[in-house]
Amino acid sequence: MRVDKKEIHAVVLDVLSKGYVDDPRPVYKREALVQAVGEEQFKLLELIPKTLEISLHERIYIGDLNRDKIERVKRRISFNDLTQTARVELIFAIEKMVSEREPEFVQFFNKAISITPKLHMLHLLPGIGKKLLWEILDEREKRPFDNFHDISTRIKSIPHPEKMIINRILEEIKDPNVKYHAFTSR
Repeated sequence: MRVDKKEIHAVVLDVLSKGYVDDPRPVYKREALVQAVGEEQFKLLELIPKTLEISLHERIYIGDLNRDKIERVKRRISFNDLTQTARVELIFAIEKMVSEREPEFVQFFNKAISITPKLHMLHLLPGIGKKLLWEILDEREKRPFDNFHDISTRIKSIPHPEKMIINRILEEIKDPNVKYHAFTSR
């Protein structure tokens, strides 16, 4: 489980040069917006840009120090607030982040523990039931997993462990009623 903290970097999902289309204000009063996903905790954010020279999937600094392209973080948004473009791009952004942070997500398989007497953290991943849980626990006891390929080689029932992680992250982002957050913050 993650500790809620500020995002330092984000990945651009959409750039709205004239703000939202359904904004009732006159066009000249609207401000440009950027929708982005935080790199560490996958927070969905609405940002106010300094410049419109920002491209989709660009990694941008949003920390407290001197920001090049972002004036400020306006607010945190929900999945329902995303534009259609941002929703489509979100999947690609998460896939890229998971592949870049593979060791961290492999450690999830190596270090996951029970949440309650009947629920294990690995159960949070789509497709993992009791039988598969015990297979993972037995394999990691023999030797910790090295990477996604090692997981899929040693556990034949999991051909793409990275897709399980990606699907769980998307589920946590999309559903505000998810009880347990393994990869995102509330």
